[in-house]
Amino acid sequence: MSETIRVVVVDDHPMFRDGVIHSLRGDSGIEVVGEGASAEEALQLAQELLPDIILLDLTMPGGGLNATRAIATSCPITKIIVLTVSEHEDDLLGALKAGARAYVLKGLAGNELAGLVRAVYNGEVYIAPQLANRVLVEMTRTPRPENSLEELTERERQILELVASGATNREIGLRIHLAEKTVRHYMTNVLQKLHVRSRVEAALLAQKAGLGRAQ
Repeated sequence: MSETIRVVVVDDHPMFRDGVIHSLRGDSGIEVVGEGASAEEALQLAQELLPDIILLDLTMPGGGLNATRAIATSCPITKIIVLTVSEHEDDLLGALKAGARAYVLKGLAGNELAGLVRAVYNGEVYIAPQLANRVLVEMTRTPRPENSLEELTERERQILELVASGATNREIGLRIHLAEKTVRHYMTNVLQKLHVRSRVEAALLAQKAGLGRAQ
């Protein structure tokens, strides 16, 4: 029998929050163990309950990004899904940089949301497709050497493939026996060689090249 996924939902709009909770409770493999309406409550719930997944609104009181950073630091076992109406690239990149594992636009069907919760629980990283495409389009407007991936060392390419498959720096370090700090150092070099601004853009570029699909 598969494990039950423990979820906390934090959104300052009660009707939307209730709708999300109702949708998730329709899945027998998901248990909603807590709910809140602010960044402060999100952090408190995460620390007290240590849920597998926490869904956060981006614009709730106290700031969804602030909550994401705090939870990612104090409760690294909890995977964060940002559920928002914002389609701004800066919000997307900011959320993923802060530690979110998924960036989802509100309006997702209940069964799709439950499937996404399962995917993130199993280690996947998700970006709303229309936003991922937008980031890729923006990246193609920035001149970069066509053979930039070929400039990577074997170790850098290995780390990039793991990033593209959704692994965190900590998970990469455990998998290839490197300190997390060393992995961050390698990623800094990778970003410079690929002429991108973040690991999100690096992952998208790698996925476009067919890397990270069979990890």
